[in-house]
Amino acid sequence: MNKKKKPFLGMPAPLGYVPGLGRGATGFTTRSDIGPARDANDPVDDRHAPPGKRTVGDQMKKNQTADDDDEDLNDTNYDEFNGYAGSLFSSGPYEKDDEEADAIYAALDKRMDERRKERREQREKEEIEKYRMERPKIQQQFSDLKRKLAEVTEEEWLSIPEVGDARNKRQRNPRYEKLTPVPDSFFAKHLQSGENHTSVDPRQTQFGGLNTPYPGGLNTPYPGGMTPGLMTPGTGELDMRKIGQARNTLMDMRLSQVSDSVSGQTVVDPKGYLTDLNSMIPTHGGDINDIKKARLLLKSVRETNPHHPPAWIASARLEEVTGKLQVARNLIMKGTEMCPKSEDVWLEAARLQPGDTAKAVVAQAVRHLPQSVRIYIRAAELETDIRAKKRVLRKALEHVPNSVRLWKAAVELEEPEDARIMLSRAVECCPTSVELWLALARLETYENARKVLNKARENIPTDRHIWITAAKLEEANGNTQMVEKIIDRAITSLRANGVEINREQWIQDAEECDKAGSVATCQAIMRAVIGIGIEEEDRKHTWMEDADSCVAHNALECARAIYAYALQVFPSKKSVWLRAAYFEKNHGTRNDSYWWRSAVHSLLLGIRASAVLFRDNKANPNSEEIWLAAVKLESENNEYERARRLLAKARSSAPTARVFMKSVKLEWVLGNIAAAQELCEEALKHYEDFPKLWMMKGQIEEQKELVEKAREAYNQGLKKCPHSIPLWLLLSRLEEKVGQLTRARAILEKSRLKNPKNADLWLESVRLEYRAGLKNIANTLMAKALQECPNSGILWSEAIFLEARPQRKTKSVDALKKCEHDPHVLLAVAKLFWSERKITKAREWFHRTVKIDSDLGDAWAFFYKFELQHGTEEQQEEVRKRCENAEPRHGELWCDVSKDIVNWQKKIGEILVLVAAKLKNTF
Repeated sequence: MNKKKKPFLGMPAPLGYVPGLGRGATGFTTRSDIGPARDANDPVDDRHAPPGKRTVGDQMKKNQTADDDDEDLNDTNYDEFNGYAGSLFSSGPYEKDDEEADAIYAALDKRMDERRKERREQREKEEIEKYRMERPKIQQQFSDLKRKLAEVTEEEWLSIPEVGDARNKRQRNPRYEKLTPVPDSFFAKHLQSGENHTSVDPRQTQFGGLNTPYPGGLNTPYPGGMTPGLMTPGTGELDMRKIGQARNTLMDMRLSQVSDSVSGQTVVDPKGYLTDLNSMIPTHGGDINDIKKARLLLKSVRETNPHHPPAWIASARLEEVTGKLQVARNLIMKGTEMCPKSEDVWLEAARLQPGDTAKAVVAQAVRHLPQSVRIYIRAAELETDIRAKKRVLRKALEHVPNSVRLWKAAVELEEPEDARIMLSRAVECCPTSVELWLALARLETYENARKVLNKARENIPTDRHIWITAAKLEEANGNTQMVEKIIDRAITSLRANGVEINREQWIQDAEECDKAGSVATCQAIMRAVIGIGIEEEDRKHTWMEDADSCVAHNALECARAIYAYALQVFPSKKSVWLRAAYFEKNHGTRNDSYWWRSAVHSLLLGIRASAVLFRDNKANPNSEEIWLAAVKLESENNEYERARRLLAKARSSAPTARVFMKSVKLEWVLGNIAAAQELCEEALKHYEDFPKLWMMKGQIEEQKELVEKAREAYNQGLKKCPHSIPLWLLLSRLEEKVGQLTRARAILEKSRLKNPKNADLWLESVRLEYRAGLKNIANTLMAKALQECPNSGILWSEAIFLEARPQRKTKSVDALKKCEHDPHVLLAVAKLFWSERKITKAREWFHRTVKIDSDLGDAWAFFYKFELQHGTEEQQEEVRKRCENAEPRHGELWCDVSKDIVNWQKKIGEILVLVAAKLKNTF
């Protein structure tokens, strides 16, 4: 035993010994080692502890304070420059000297920070920008691709394939629950299986019981085979109607679920699915409970007040809506018994009853209400034979002879002669009906109609229509001189009878007369009422608005009468004369040498329209516009001698530069070159600073192939008019035409010096080099031109097509940024799309161009050329009509054709065709 005893047993453990530490078994502390948890208010174990340390909570606070006061002086918390992280003197007192020192150090730090602040911020900003350039955001990396999305067409966008469905087949194609309706025979068959049989089937006796009553033989005829408890009800009474209702309710619920399963859209109509007999049962919007409530409410009203007609009518209509037509008929007939004096009840009964029964109802209604016009009209409508209708209406007129409605209905069924006789009786019975008097006057002869209208005026002295009809009657019979008198007497008589003259109503009557062909009557009305109720200072403005309104209503004679009256009141107003002239130009008629024949008839009683303008010249002898309008009138009417005489008088009374220019041009286009040159020289003596005269002189010499004289004329003109761009261009083109390219280039350079920042001169310089084959010089000049005129649309449009095809789109984008709304740039973009065969886009840009500037003839010509190649006949005709309405006057190519003396009499449509024919798809 002693040998087996370990030597260390009973000996004390060495210092620092921890049991189990050598084999890795460290000790742990349990609740039993430290005791139970204690509350903060529990007393400590020391009974003699001083105040403030007698509870557990006080001890914990003391220990925590001691831990906070201990400074962390560990080496890991030490820095060679800053020292320890915490303050070594935090425990010491903070005095006023310490505060002043901290303030001084803070001020020094702030000053040092401000000295390098801008440099530091600039350096940080550059570092951030450099970082962003080296590592751009995802959004910036895809910015160029996002910009190209603007070029994606609608067709390309729609052709992008949809994202594939990543779900598996079972998830993509779920098996829907299959429902098979159970037939009613199934329930009936199993219902019979629970019944008790009290007799033996003859087949059992015949075959000795081998054949059971049921063909399948599966169910025996004896009552014990299927107990009543297995099928409800066990007595064999099964309500098939309730089963059908339950099945419909279930189906309705399922259809409601399906109807809301696709984005809230109804994909199935539950009512239409469940009701296959819609044609037999009228549908109604209300619920069945609402109908029951309405029925009860109306029943209560009928019982409370049985003599209230609306209650019976509403009850009948409710039953009609719900499909119970016979009930509705019975109700309304009972209503006729309770309310025999109600016209509405009888009419509702006649509406609900079928044909023959309705006639009987109406006959009964007539006996109760012999003075009701509506019942007689309904009775006539129910008759299908004309003679029966006449008989009913005549019977009605015996009882109600003063009804205008009955007389009108009866007259409409008669022949003209019988109608005249009936109307004679009608005006006796209804002397205050204007319609009957006017109808009788239309059927009578001229003499009798005058008598009828006179009697009508005696009976109805306050109605204007009788007077207007009398005026139209006189005009129709050729007595136009009486029309004016009748209208004037009408105004006087109506005012005497206290009738207010409503100017708008009379103008509307005049427009109706115009549309009916009574020209003299409408003009007489206009002259009589045009000045009523208008202030003197507002007359001109108001009359011009009235004329425009008449034109808008297609009452041209009324507008012509307004202009004629306005010209009498304002004989010296140039704007009135011009508006009247343009009105006749747009809406008048031409016959041989007479221009605006209608103006001749209505305005000046047979004097020529040119005399109209000439007479105005007496009031406006120095009016340049009037003289030129008269000249244009005669020249367009091929009256050249009259035009020459007018121009001669104009040169003596209104000797302006434009008058001389028109005189030169007239002689030039007519081929009188000598007379044109003579007039041009005379004009230059008076107006040497008018550039168009110098241009015409040079062009005439150029036409005669006298180059030296043409050059001399242009040079003299430039001395007098150095800022006239067309003169510089004509001189440059003349030198280019004769082969003097260097001289032409020098002329353009000189013109640019005298007229800086002029896009037309730069454009001509670029084209001069391009036509000479010097494309590099042309591109250089174009760059200089765009620097000097960065917002010039014509330069950008030319620059687009100077580029090679791959660079044109980029150039067009730059042009649109600079000149977004310039028609030349828009036209260039349209031509660019045209060259790329993008027909839809090209047409859209052509429309945009002519919408922005409809006066640019080049745009219309290119648009028309485009439609000739890629459009239909309707589209071509539409472009041509729109161009004619716009009447373009400007455009380089357009003016080359329109101002050519060969085409001086061409219309807008003809010029459009000529310009389009000269265009070539070289872009």
